Amino acid sequence: MATIGVFDVLGPIMIGPSSSHTAGAARLGKIARTIVNKPIKEVTFLLHGSFRETYKGHGTDRALVAGILGMAPNDARLRTSLAIAEEEGIIVHFVPADLGQVHPNTVKLVIRDIEDVEWEVLGSSIGGGLVEINEINGNKVQITGEYPTIITCHDDIPGTVAKISSLFYENGINIAFMNLVRSQKGKGATMTFEIDSPASAEIIDKIKTFEGINRVIVINSLGGNE
Repeated sequence: MATIGVFDVLGPIMIGPSSSHTAGAARLGKIARTIVNKPIKEVTFLLHGSFRETYKGHGTDRALVAGILGMAPNDARLRTSLAIAEEEGIIVHFVPADLGQVHPNTVKLVIRDIEDVEWEVLGSSIGGGLVEINEINGNKVQITGEYPTIITCHDDIPGTVAKISSLFYENGINIAFMNLVRSQKGKGATMTFEIDSPASAEIIDKIKTFEGINRVIVINSLGGNE
């Protein structure tokens, strides 16, 4: 029997008519902003399924942009996020798309940062304001945003999981969830750690020194109602 919490019954504290189309969309935008972790110049939102059909009526467009601006779902400025983005010089586009066999409330954010580096983040709003990030730059991931999260893109070599797990153990960090995906044996792999407490900059720097680690992405403290 599934456990149902107060958050599931009451829904998130938010601005807008729909937890999936508004609160979830704002969370997706905010997580994407955190992944990029640099000022953003331009975003194209590829909208799939019900996001594609109802994004204007349900405020999904404003919510996604609010998240990109760093707003929480309950921020009153969400209603005017499009105007705020324009004032800040952020270019936004909304494009109907078919993203294949994914959740109906799915969006791919194609983001260009201040250094003209392009990012792609694929995520879904799965109900009640809850979200999942499924891809970052084509790498499969599994992120909810409910826990501090560390993502490593690395070569598929023995010992990588053990090294990072041991480092967490030595520093008293508990792993809540872990997911490992690889393209094929001996090639690239992506590992996601959702942990109970944020990792320090020193721990992140140590992970970056491990053999085969190509990139480390950190997402801290995006859980709760914000």
